[in-house]
Amino acid sequence: MAAVASASTETRSGTGSAHEATGDDLRRLGEYPYVVVSWVDDGFPTSVATSLDADPDARVARLAAPAGMPIPDDREVSVVGSHIHPTPGGYDERRYLQLWGRVSEGVRFAPTRAWGWDEAEMPFFEYSERSVPQSRRYLTALSAEKGRTIRPRLSLFWLALRTTRLPFLSATAVPVLCIAVAASHGAFTWWTALLTLIGASFAHLAINVTNDIFDTLSGADDANPTPTQFSGGSRVAIYDLVSVRGLALLAGVLYAAAAVIGLALVAVTGSTSLLWIGVAGIALGIAYTAPPLKLVYRGLGEVAVAIGFGPIMLLGAYVVQTQRIDLEPLVLSLVPGILIALILFVNEIPDRRSDAQAGKRTLPTRFSPEAILRAYLAAGLVAFGIIFAGVFAGLLPWPALVAIAAVPILFRVEAGLRANYDSPYALMAVMGQNVNLNLIVGGLLLVAYVATIVVTRLG
Repeated sequence: MAAVASASTETRSGTGSAHEATGDDLRRLGEYPYVVVSWVDDGFPTSVATSLDADPDARVARLAAPAGMPIPDDREVSVVGSHIHPTPGGYDERRYLQLWGRVSEGVRFAPTRAWGWDEAEMPFFEYSERSVPQSRRYLTALSAEKGRTIRPRLSLFWLALRTTRLPFLSATAVPVLCIAVAASHGAFTWWTALLTLIGASFAHLAINVTNDIFDTLSGADDANPTPTQFSGGSRVAIYDLVSVRGLALLAGVLYAAAAVIGLALVAVTGSTSLLWIGVAGIALGIAYTAPPLKLVYRGLGEVAVAIGFGPIMLLGAYVVQTQRIDLEPLVLSLVPGILIALILFVNEIPDRRSDAQAGKRTLPTRFSPEAILRAYLAAGLVAFGIIFAGVFAGLLPWPALVAIAAVPILFRVEAGLRANYDSPYALMAVMGQNVNLNLIVGGLLLVAYVATIVVTRLG
């Protein structure tokens, strides 16, 4: 217990919110009607409720002497004031302030350090993230005391879900679209289509894990105190849930699985074009964050994603079915390529400060908010313009125009970005809408091609 208590004392200042106690801290603590005094007594924590009368100018406070339980004056004590009132569906407000110091004359408290949190000043999730370094040091000290490694744990299902960021596989469902294009051309084999989707999924998950490895090693994830549901990486290495070595092993397994499926499809189709498309896809995925290229660190992440999830993935799916490359799937692949790149583009906005600190020069770190907003809207309109131009050039079937119905979502996302650009957690809803934009456009284009197939066969 002594070792743990010592570790806790040492690490409080490492959270970013601990500081030397001031008269203002005493004034704020005096606003709480009741406080709790705590200390360690014979190896056990002891706490007692009391009240205080603060003198901020003198930086001391007079505590009300608890009946039958004198406050010790031979050790450090902590005095905590808190306000956490539950209400239906949540809390009215959450805040607390904790001061450490010595007591003299039985009731005179002179604090030396302070640490607190006010939800009005810092959102709960950011506060939790800023407390992670302290938690890691505490577990390290506890492991040393117990003689065995003690680390946080997560069930295998939730750990796998978080580590691979499995929900982002929605972007990989887009190859179904070019399988539908191939089917409209009279070429479709269900089991190769299924293998294509599985292989692409393995490659996508491998890229996700690789990204986490290098963002952890570069310090980009560690420097980010405001990760969201869509940004900031899986953070499993930051939370000590999985080691970097474990992530590297997992990435290798996922890449190997993708490669095995890709080579099997090459053998079945006999297409050397498919082989080179697969090699280019894996190379681009690794180069996205891995040195020496580190494309996302050089402001080229959006370009890499647009190529990887656009022409490479969609043309690969088309070649599996037809063993050739055509202009129609190439033109069509630009649409999801741009929209998926815009997912990355938007997800980089709340991370821009920590990315800049870690030397990750993404586009949102390089340009002003207004430039980023204009670029987002322009790129989205280009994607819809490709659909419109492709139909009127005779490259895409006319039912594809139905995807234009999703244009209002683009403008809603832009408006949401403009209103919440500096609020990472308020941006989560906007980022979700942006993900849905790609899914809705892809779904509408899939419906358009299914309709084309049905009309062709009926005709």
